Amino acid sequence: MLINLALTVALTLTPVPHKEAPVSRCALPGRTGWTDEGHDTDHRQFSRAFGVIRAVMLFVDFPDAPASGSTQEYEDALSPAAGWLRTASNGRARLAITPVRTWFRMPSDSTAYGFDRGISYEQHQRYVRDAVAAADPDVDFSSYDIVYIVPPKNAAAVTFSPTYLYDPAAPGVIADGRPVRWSVTLGQDMWRWGYKVIDHETGHIFGLPDLYAFTGTDYHRFVGGWDLMGLISGPAPRYFGWHQWKLGWLGDDQVACAVSGRYRLDGPTRLVVVKTGETSAYAVEARSRTGLDARACSSGVLIYRVDSSVATGEGPIRVMDARPGQPPAAGCHQLDDAAYAPGQVFTDEAAGVRITVTGEASVEVERLPIQGNM
Repeated sequence: MLINLALTVALTLTPVPHKEAPVSRCALPGRTGWTDEGHDTDHRQFSRAFGVIRAVMLFVDFPDAPASGSTQEYEDALSPAAGWLRTASNGRARLAITPVRTWFRMPSDSTAYGFDRGISYEQHQRYVRDAVAAADPDVDFSSYDIVYIVPPKNAAAVTFSPTYLYDPAAPGVIADGRPVRWSVTLGQDMWRWGYKVIDHETGHIFGLPDLYAFTGTDYHRFVGGWDLMGLISGPAPRYFGWHQWKLGWLGDDQVACAVSGRYRLDGPTRLVVVKTGETSAYAVEARSRTGLDARACSSGVLIYRVDSSVATGEGPIRVMDARPGQPPAAGCHQLDDAAYAPGQVFTDEAAGVRITVTGEASVEVERLPIQGNM
């Protein structure tokens, strides 16, 4: 059976009638058992993403990579992460980072933990345990939700910045009478990505998946730089409206579960969702140049498919490309130019979805009669 849906994005200056379902009907259930796009996040394993989130920042060095100088350079490089998250969350999440301004010596060389070979969960847990044990005489870990662990620049073997998530079924790392549930262990890639690597990795602590590809040659073929869980250095590295809704940063009154009619995208509604299956939906939001960097990447209406049954790194969100086959603007990834402008049409024949863009900040949703197999 072929189901036809039509979405028309149209600019309108006056309110227009519409029909919509309760917004809860457009929320999707998670199906991967890990980080995914479902709304039923397991908060035994993942942190809630609002209110004050308390974090301690530890600085660690190694017998084979002793630090020189103070920790100030590292703190200065990473501390803007708190302000970025507060803005991205519409003020609903406040990351309070307490730096401990000393170098704690790890018991093993930097090469002993496996970062340069693709670290295992057991190796990662050992790294977190060793860092926490080194700092425990000076830090009350019961006062914090997250532990950020920062190595010196000369620890070249600590190459990347994975997130440690507590497994409720395992003993884990215990300090000051409670488990260390979440930690981000920074690596040398922090000097490439900057402070936003903390915001990306903290997104995993909130339950968000990676939106870049784990395989292939174009790692950013799914979403480009439209979301921080994709290309961190992209031209619009904030979170999708879908993520803001999932995390509680957009209220249900700011999301429309579309049935038919027109919906403005510039307030109070910020996100329009059209459900296409038990675990799938199309999401539509307006993206302006506000917050974009100097690169001439596009703004407009962003259309993307969400599937909460797709695993992290395999494309749980995929941005629909308004410019297939055309070269991107200088300095931009192909999908950074993917936003739709008035007059453009998106069609998904298999799903029976057509989206015609006629304006910059509103959508018209129409569900057509079912056609196909009779």
